Amino acid sequence: RNEQKVTILLVYVDDIIVTDDDENELIKLKKLLVIEFDLKDLGKLKYVLGIEITRSGTSLVLNQRNYTLDLLKETEKLGCKPASTPLDAGHKLSLRDGKPLCEEAKRRYQHLVGKLIYLTLTKPDITFGVNVISQFMHDLTNAHLKAVDRILCYLKRNPSKGLLYVKQDTRRSTSGYCIYLGGNLIVWRSKRQDVCSRSSAEAEYKAVAMGVYELLWLKVLLTNIGIKVEEPMKMYCDNKSAINLANNPVLHDRTNMLRLTGISFERELMLKNLYFFT
Repeated sequence: RNEQKVTILLVYVDDIIVTDDDENELIKLKKLLVIEFDLKDLGKLKYVLGIEITRSGTSLVLNQRNYTLDLLKETEKLGCKPASTPLDAGHKLSLRDGKPLCEEAKRRYQHLVGKLIYLTLTKPDITFGVNVISQFMHDLTNAHLKAVDRILCYLKRNPSKGLLYVKQDTRRSTSGYCIYLGGNLIVWRSKRQDVCSRSSAEAEYKAVAMGVYELLWLKVLLTNIGIKVEEPMKMYCDNKSAINLANNPVLHDRTNMLRLTGISFERELMLKNLYFFT
């Protein structure tokens, strides 16, 4: 680190990746490395440790396409029918499912799970499924192996799928909510917030406020058509700070800006038992 400039150097065995926010500093570092080591400059990073890097304008894509195709070829899944999800809906794998595997099949299972774990680096959509199958590494059955095959068939659906990183054109957060009635989704919305939030809690609370206003309007509509709405209505949020903020009657300096979102209005509705926040 030099003043406002940062250089990052990553070494793995005999490979070196260098990145810098200043092109001149990067050139200087390369010259110093060449003096000390016998190096070959391969240019912009395109492939490392099975991960492909593709640049397009202001975006960067990371995927493991070749790694995935090699795995499908190894397991003879290139011609399989693609699965729509990594795991069966309502799966309930346990140690007691299916028939025990022979030692050779066990080693194959462990080998495949290891490969799939590495694939989760750029495929977060299989992370949960891989976590499930990795819990059965010793007492294995054919049911567990079938679950591995399911994930492989899912990979066949889109081998090039990976991670996309783009340059932000705004720092404003996006609010989103879903409203269910009788277990059925009836209202959903996603909207970029009008102003920048100073914290994740503030952004989450603004989304909560938007959801509360929708709940009130929906309550009036349902009441007018003769549908009784049970009170308090349940509202769920995945941010503990936002939940504490909603349940705390005291406003602090850091939350003064939330007055603009009607924070006092939401709390008043809670006190009237119109909705329950958790």
